[in-house]
Amino acid sequence: MSIFQIDKTNELYLKQQEKRESNARSYPRRIPIAIEEAEGIYVKDADGRKYIDCLAGAGTLALGHNHPAVIKAIEKVLHDKRPLHTLDITTPVKEEFVSEVFRSLPEELANNAKIQFCGPTGGDAIEAAIKLVKTATGRRSILSFQGGYHGATHGTMALSGNLGPKAKVQGLMPDVHFMPYPYAYRCPFGVGGEESHKISSRYIENLLDDPESGILPPAAMILEVVQGEGGSIPAPVEWLREIRRITKERDIPLIIDEVQTGIGRTGKLFAFEHADIVPDVVVLSKAIGGSLPLSVVIYDKKLDKWSPGAHIGTFRGNQMAMAAGTATLRFVKENHLAEHAAALGNKLIQELSELQNLVPEMGDVRGRGLMVGVEMVNPSEPAGGTNCFKANPQLASRIQRECFNRGLILEVGGRHGSVIRFLPPLIITDVQLEEVIAIFKEAVLAALEVEHDENKF
Repeated sequence: MSIFQIDKTNELYLKQQEKRESNARSYPRRIPIAIEEAEGIYVKDADGRKYIDCLAGAGTLALGHNHPAVIKAIEKVLHDKRPLHTLDITTPVKEEFVSEVFRSLPEELANNAKIQFCGPTGGDAIEAAIKLVKTATGRRSILSFQGGYHGATHGTMALSGNLGPKAKVQGLMPDVHFMPYPYAYRCPFGVGGEESHKISSRYIENLLDDPESGILPPAAMILEVVQGEGGSIPAPVEWLREIRRITKERDIPLIIDEVQTGIGRTGKLFAFEHADIVPDVVVLSKAIGGSLPLSVVIYDKKLDKWSPGAHIGTFRGNQMAMAAGTATLRFVKENHLAEHAAALGNKLIQELSELQNLVPEMGDVRGRGLMVGVEMVNPSEPAGGTNCFKANPQLASRIQRECFNRGLILEVGGRHGSVIRFLPPLIITDVQLEEVIAIFKEAVLAALEVEHDENKF
């Protein structure tokens, strides 16, 4: 008999995980549990403790854990003896999924769209998108943004701002150039406010028109409408419209990374819809698979210049993920979950902003829909030319632990790991959100008490 059948505890599972898994594991270091059961917004660990999950698979679980609509779709695939794995050979399940995706897109994009199925991860779809635009344009430079995150593969790391993972990896994809993202709280130009995004777009336009810029005409620009791992930073809609104008006038394909923001997360079905723009390429993963591994690239057919086999992968044909994705898309639309996310996101930001008035260590509260971040700072240490302060990752981690100890799972991210991030399932109710807010407030006060006590000595 297995030892796990005799003594199933978090401690046992975590010790075994530490012994057998790679040192690259990350989440268990901050969320030390073994999950045995999960339903809706809740998970239960091996010791029988229940938690509210506001990480939700880093935004993957749009409908939470084991949603009936998803389970029903998966069971139907199994009951009907559908194939589970088909490479890129089509099936009725796949065609239904594609039709649902295209029906969900803005009409201007859908009418000219092609779709590429990729490997299971968003990173693979980003890789495909980069190959697509380089093939279509014959160019090699890519414009990305400071603070952006696009994956952990060799190529996508080159597109991402985070320096940590890059430090010991040599020979990343060349010709990637980083532009200033309009991060209002920590303005890269030291001015803050509305002027920040205006300077950013003017800078980018000037760079593209400067024959001495040092950057060859790019194959594409890639961006997140709300930077996720970068700290839940929403781009102003005016800036997004300017970026779309600038790229369109210069025939530069615009890739929108919707891996974390897609399928209702930000209060619209797709985050780029906030700015009423149409990108050339959209990358989807996470929620698009209805909690199962799936990623796709949707793009304007004018870019469809690559040859058969230009981007392949064994696990492009995950039929259960396509069925679950179809069910999720339909449920989100039929139940107006994007609008629900917008309303509850506004409520969350309002409540957190009220707490911020009492807690100066909460330097910034921001987000869009149910993708919200709280940046923790040391209010006695100013930083830069705007009204911001030095990041306080120690306090952010302490608050995360205090939340965890009270039954709330949150993640940290952003600059220096100082941003506490809220990514609850879109099905969270008003009452459940109130409970999340209450726990968070209690955790903040407890963490601050510990910090103040430590500072006395």
